[in-house]
Amino acid sequence: MKHLLLSAALGFAASAAAAQTEIRVHYAIPTIWAQTQQLLAQEFMAAHPDIRVVLDGPAEGYEEGVQRLLREGIAGTAPDLAYVGLNLWRVLEDRGVLQPLDPFLPEDPGAAGYTPALLSLGRFEDTQWALGTSGSTLVMYVNPYLVEQAGGSMEDFPTTFDGIIALAADIDALGGNTEGVWIARHDWRFQSLLGSHGGRPMTPDESDIAFDDAAGFAAAGLYRRFAEEAGMSSMSENDARQAFPAGTLGIMFDSSALLTRFTEGAGDGFEVVVRPLPVVAEDPSTVYFPTGGSAIVMLADDPAVQQAAWEYIAFVTGPEGQRIIVENTGYAPANALVIEDDAYLGAYYAENENARVAHAQVAAYAGPWYAFPGAEGVAVTDLIAAAMVEVADGADVEATVSELADTLRARLGMN
Repeated sequence: MKHLLLSAALGFAASAAAAQTEIRVHYAIPTIWAQTQQLLAQEFMAAHPDIRVVLDGPAEGYEEGVQRLLREGIAGTAPDLAYVGLNLWRVLEDRGVLQPLDPFLPEDPGAAGYTPALLSLGRFEDTQWALGTSGSTLVMYVNPYLVEQAGGSMEDFPTTFDGIIALAADIDALGGNTEGVWIARHDWRFQSLLGSHGGRPMTPDESDIAFDDAAGFAAAGLYRRFAEEAGMSSMSENDARQAFPAGTLGIMFDSSALLTRFTEGAGDGFEVVVRPLPVVAEDPSTVYFPTGGSAIVMLADDPAVQQAAWEYIAFVTGPEGQRIIVENTGYAPANALVIEDDAYLGAYYAENENARVAHAQVAAYAGPWYAFPGAEGVAVTDLIAAAMVEVADGADVEATVSELADTLRARLGMN
């Protein structure tokens, strides 16, 4: 009898183990996401004991992550789910490695918090290929102590780029290892500055590049002005993200997703203050700030794994998963219910005015992060970054931007 009971128990355990579905999840940028991904996986598995989440070793950045996913797709070793940059999921869709999410969406997506605007971040040609998991726009992180040392004040903090450049120059003039301003030479940052001026990377029908105009020249020209007029250095993004919380950088343009990291890094050294990105365009309706952050996509082709993968997607894009993401990263939520119902983040916003400022900007001006079409999408973002490096180093703005636009036309087959 004991042997029979033991055999039955072992059989039940084996059956339970066999019933547990495993899903592999890829993500990138561990400096922002590592702890949050662990929390999401733990909370999800606690509510879904029949599903085991395995996190792949993270990629350092979204671009590297997409390249890895493409290689793994060819090798047949791709994960079941992946968090990718909102501007890069179309690279995967173009290669045919994604599964459409329409069969899994609820009949009334809006009732689940998936508004048309949020769905648009992952929709292409009437198919839902991705769902947003986090949103961010470009904001200014400010060190009030350095502002005051330079003769400015937070009460009269400038709201124009001219005023910001002048203040940054005064901070830079403090000397020592203090710097006034910094912004990454990066596609998303350039798109944000472009959107502030009312410009767009491409025409609405994606038939042509659109940033070789007055708005594009002005946006790229800010890199030149930051360097020449305010002394912006060529330090790396990683170094800049250490310099700001260390108290040696006065104004940093970066993702609102870094709020928690910068606040914790500054500690008691100074109070981090967030200010919105200046709006230059005279017509506010033309302004749009590309929504950075991530989307989640499904790569699994096994029906049983797909169902488990959807359960995970529904959790991380739902109110509870979104609460975890917002509270641990500073990203704006990608689910309307989290904003509408104070039960989720009401107390958080009451204690985090900086987050309210950043998330209000998302609500006012957020738009899709332009994903350049085709397999050359990743290469195009690298070319834009390289052009911004050239401009910051002193290259002629209009000539560099015009040449960049022509190069992109050729790479994307628009000639």
